[in-house]
Amino acid sequence: MAFGYNNIKMSAPICLINNTEDGGLEVCGEALEILDQITQPVVVVAVVGLYRTGKSYLMNRLAGKQTGFALGNTIESKTKGIWMWCVPHPQKKDHTLVLLDTEGLGDVDKGDEKHDVWIFCMAVLLSSTLVYNSLGTIDNTALEKLHYVAKLTENIKVNSNPKNDKAKYNTSTEFMRVFPSFVWAVRDFILKLELNGKPITADEYLENALKLKPGDSTNDVRNKTRSSLRDFFAVRKCFVFERPANSKKMMNMESLTDADLEEDFVTEANTFCSYIYHNSNPKTMRGGLEVTGRMLATLAQTYVEAISSGQVPSLDNAVESLTQIHNSRALTEAVDFYRSEMIKKVKFPTETQQEFSDLHSAVEKEAISVFIRGSFNDLEQTYQKELKTQLEHEYGELVKQNIEESRKLSRSVISQVFGPLEEELSQGTFLCPGGYSDFCRALERAIQQYKREKGLGLMSKEVLAAYLKEKNEVGSSILSADRSLSEAEQKIQEEKLKRDALEQQNKYLEEQRTIQEQLIKDQQKSHEEHIQQLKIKMEEENERSREEIQRTLDAQHKEQLRSMEEGFREKGLAMQRQMDELKEEQNKKGFFEKIGGAVLSVLDVPEKLVTSVVDYFMDL
Repeated sequence: MAFGYNNIKMSAPICLINNTEDGGLEVCGEALEILDQITQPVVVVAVVGLYRTGKSYLMNRLAGKQTGFALGNTIESKTKGIWMWCVPHPQKKDHTLVLLDTEGLGDVDKGDEKHDVWIFCMAVLLSSTLVYNSLGTIDNTALEKLHYVAKLTENIKVNSNPKNDKAKYNTSTEFMRVFPSFVWAVRDFILKLELNGKPITADEYLENALKLKPGDSTNDVRNKTRSSLRDFFAVRKCFVFERPANSKKMMNMESLTDADLEEDFVTEANTFCSYIYHNSNPKTMRGGLEVTGRMLATLAQTYVEAISSGQVPSLDNAVESLTQIHNSRALTEAVDFYRSEMIKKVKFPTETQQEFSDLHSAVEKEAISVFIRGSFNDLEQTYQKELKTQLEHEYGELVKQNIEESRKLSRSVISQVFGPLEEELSQGTFLCPGGYSDFCRALERAIQQYKREKGLGLMSKEVLAAYLKEKNEVGSSILSADRSLSEAEQKIQEEKLKRDALEQQNKYLEEQRTIQEQLIKDQQKSHEEHIQQLKIKMEEENERSREEIQRTLDAQHKEQLRSMEEGFREKGLAMQRQMDELKEEQNKKGFFEKIGGAVLSVLDVPEKLVTSVVDYFMDL
């Protein structure tokens, strides 16, 4: 099996969540390793339903494969636990489609109702689209078999703190905001889609079946599942499939091609797949926070750990785990990426600071992107602020290294180029009449030879200026000893020595000012890049949050009208109160912009930015 960060290739499904010998659940390490490789957003489609109802066939179809998830041809349930298959999404670029095939519910060999509830809950918690697969028709019996839905509020919490009175947690509104879309796949359907003598769609068939029964409360057995489906799942869809083939052929479903199946079945199966591909959204947490494959792995672990410890899985706890684990990881990966890329790309020493800065800016931009893609719910930008600090430190250390490499190489070349001159000075060659002119010519020849040397880096002028400053006293001594020059001529030469030394020093200082100014620009550019990438991510999350709230409001409004029409006025009024609370949240001043405001305050450039940067690099 080969897989990569954005190129997952799984030849077959593997187990994601396994059943333990004591009846518990455990997450499989191999599946976690695969999910951990996926840094793309994931569209997660889970199928649930009674055992031996053909769930696995639909998952194989979505994977574009004939075989994969075990189909089986006996009364025995083939799938145990939850199995996973990750494939490139056929419609959404840069997304991975994660298919989850769950253990059949109601297996008589198991006889453990609680186990079925947890399997169902895990499918709801992990998926962005939940497919419920059943046989026959949607009637009272079928709805009774889907009683797991009514138990979701007992086994899933949005908030783990029951004393939190400020937010309206664990209401149907909150569940509707975070639960997946719901697709009911009715298999072996033999009825006509008609109601009161008129043709209806499969969706209308489902919604009619979910009408509350008059005379009962919403908590009565007949209405509880109906009410839960309507209250928890904002988006509902239905597909009805006729029997795919005769019983003999169905004994070997894995070997059958579309040509061997009933035409209407194939048509509906293709329509089903098309709907899933186009309408299943990426997995998100409350507030539009997008989930990647590696985050999905953390979710699976967090929920299973809660179940194993006897607790009720909490979405808030899951978000907290994702925040701590993946922000720390994103920070480390971004810094490591920056460090390794700079080491690979920079050839020390660079000729100019501008050259070095351009490399830094390009790599830093990618490093910030690595962090942004991997970060999650960094509301106060705590981790991004730390990233900014660490990247500045890494850059500062590399600038020091670049400077020191340039100094080291320049000094080495100085020793070589000026070696003959030093030899002549040690022998006293220039301590004679006319020696000063000879010294000046020899010095100029060495200077020009040094300047012709390539690849010395940005400190070559500084090293040369320091060397020539040392030679000023030597030149003055030679000038004083040269009796061929008059006193006036000596004074002229002395003035020229001072001018030359000052000129070299000014060139060096100008070079330092250029470096410092560039470093200041680099930090400003870095700040702007952090802000730009963060704003883009926030805008995307805010848009998803808007869509989440609007989708919930639209669904609640629809359900409110239906409840009132069906005579359940109290339920309709309760939904109105929940809608009002959600609208209040939506309309709060700066609701969607509040995070954006924090960006400028937390990542803002300090007032003494220029001074601090100059002071920092002046010590170099």
